[in-house]
Amino acid sequence: MTQSDHNISPAVPLAVTIPIPAHWQQMARDKGFRLTRRGADRYQIMLKCDRCGREHRSKRNVLMDHVPLCPHCVKDRWREDAATAGLEWLRRDPDHHRHGFYRAGCGHTIRRQFGRVRQIARGEHALRCETCQRQREEAEACAAGWKLIGPAVDRGPNYRLYRHSCSHEQELARANMQSERISCGRCGVGWATAPSFLYCMRFGLPNAQQMVKLGYSNNPRSRLHHQLMCGPEIGGAILRTVAVSTGRKAQSLEKRMHGALKRAHPNAIIPPARYRAHLRVKSEIYDARLEPTILAMLSQLGTDPSV
Repeated sequence: MTQSDHNISPAVPLAVTIPIPAHWQQMARDKGFRLTRRGADRYQIMLKCDRCGREHRSKRNVLMDHVPLCPHCVKDRWREDAATAGLEWLRRDPDHHRHGFYRAGCGHTIRRQFGRVRQIARGEHALRCETCQRQREEAEACAAGWKLIGPAVDRGPNYRLYRHSCSHEQELARANMQSERISCGRCGVGWATAPSFLYCMRFGLPNAQQMVKLGYSNNPRSRLHHQLMCGPEIGGAILRTVAVSTGRKAQSLEKRMHGALKRAHPNAIIPPARYRAHLRVKSEIYDARLEPTILAMLSQLGTDPSV
């Protein structure tokens, strides 16, 4: 009478019963592990990490020829690097062993190399979410009357492909889109014939010195925030603007006003060396005591119907 199959004890792999050589044990200890047992076959071994106390399966030749890495410690390091970089480690990329997926502080999922996240944690690289970056660039384009299509095809990485409200598509530098210093190749007009503004701006430098600037621009707000100030520590404000029919006329009026100010108040002209590190401009900066004078000149122009 034969015994039922379910009463037969499962076969024990031969590799499990083979004794572990003493020099294997010593080699594991020298490399920060304890060899606890053999694996499912003669090529596999189980190593217990001295650092974290957790066990993992490894290959015998890895122990013999290399220094094994504890996968648990590696994942712990990925999580620690992510936390230091302001991220949450989610999982490895199954298709690329050097990459992982992370959740950024904004809530979006990003994919990065583990080494790059470690560099971000050390402050060697900045963290940028591609989704948020795309949204920022879309908002910049929308504010200027354009729509972001995608990366530029024929230009460098600082350019993007945009579609204007007239349906014309054009590759433009993102910096110009941010400052709105752009013109549509189909329906746009040049600065000389486009409407413009005369303006008076006040600046406060880090040394607490106040100064004013008289100038013209078709977009004074962009001129102030994207072109003139070198850093966020500088205080800047637009005090007054006067609309002018064309850029050419605004340029002519500005030159006439600067001439009058320089003749009447030569001592109020501030040397460029005193603001060169803070403002991206080479001249036409005055002491703050001329602020009322410049504002009065602009007010007078504002009542001139020919402007």
